[in-house]
Amino acid sequence: MIIGVPKEIKNNENRVAVTPAGVREFVKHGHNVYVQANAGNGSGFSDEEYIQNGAKLLPTIEEVYAIAEMIVKVKEPIEQEYALIRDNQLLFTYFHFASYEPLTHAMIKTNAVCLAYETVEKDRALPLLVPMSEVAGRMSIQEGAKYLEKPMGGLGILLGGVPGVKPANVIVLGGGVVGTQAAKMAAGMGASVTIMDVSLPRLRQLDDFMPANVQTQYSNEYNIREAIKTADLVIGGVLIPGAKAPKLITKDMLPTMKAGSVIVDVAIDQGGCFETSKPTTHAEPTYVVDGVVHYCVANMPGAVPYTSTLALTNATLPYALQLANKGWTQACKDSADLTLGLNVVNGKVVYKGVSDAFNLPYTPVTEVLA
Repeated sequence: MIIGVPKEIKNNENRVAVTPAGVREFVKHGHNVYVQANAGNGSGFSDEEYIQNGAKLLPTIEEVYAIAEMIVKVKEPIEQEYALIRDNQLLFTYFHFASYEPLTHAMIKTNAVCLAYETVEKDRALPLLVPMSEVAGRMSIQEGAKYLEKPMGGLGILLGGVPGVKPANVIVLGGGVVGTQAAKMAAGMGASVTIMDVSLPRLRQLDDFMPANVQTQYSNEYNIREAIKTADLVIGGVLIPGAKAPKLITKDMLPTMKAGSVIVDVAIDQGGCFETSKPTTHAEPTYVVDGVVHYCVANMPGAVPYTSTLALTNATLPYALQLANKGWTQACKDSADLTLGLNVVNGKVVYKGVSDAFNLPYTPVTEVLA
């Protein structure tokens, strides 16, 4: 198969979808890999390393799309890429369709095959989302601590406090991968942490292994409204696979929060779990509503591309090899994991969460695989 690796062009996105080590694996299996020049620079991988491991370099993104049967990316195609995507071309990347209707319609129009990292599922887990959720969860505290500083618009609170001065009060919404990593990081920095979730079994698990400065609390509207009144930092890490995130903090709740408090919406890729959230970039990461600092960067792991690229490609490469070795149809027939990754196929929406988000006709994935 001919595999194309374009340079990411989303604002401040420095990750790359295939490393030189990944290129070597594809070549070992008899595939041809075309990498756009400088695609790996942001993650610390030079063009020479790609060439040494068997890749062929192409100077422009247009040439990569034109030659490839399978495009492997990190982030969803943006508007200037839409016209480059061909009929029946396989795209293997993050899409987060349910958060952005224009992308969904654009991919339907291309008649391409869109296989989304974030909905590949194995044993009720999301193996291609987990690595970036781990990075984003940890980063949420790093960024939250920074924006709590007074020069950044925050309250001027040190997350861990000092002897004689209380630490910051951190609320984490969601006890999944993002929430767990965020709570661990905040606790490690000495903050007072409350992690909230709707699953009592999950709260029991968290209670068993979290340090003493992490408390658990059942998540409902009343408890959230009360908790955020004294919060210095709120992390939103709630996910419904392939669907829009629920709005857990509504606009009317913001005036009850402290001016200068910070909210970090890690769920922004799926529409955000705060009503006042809107996607931001690393160039302009924050804005203020009712005195509350909002950090809603849609590609948080892009700020730490070396770590993120290695973590992501460790997870994606085995699946990408299956797709290259067998073709997407046979690979999906053989792997229930990959079948769940199919979102849009040849103009048809085959993932229920995307269909429901925009009231689009739904085609069962079994029909396109028949």
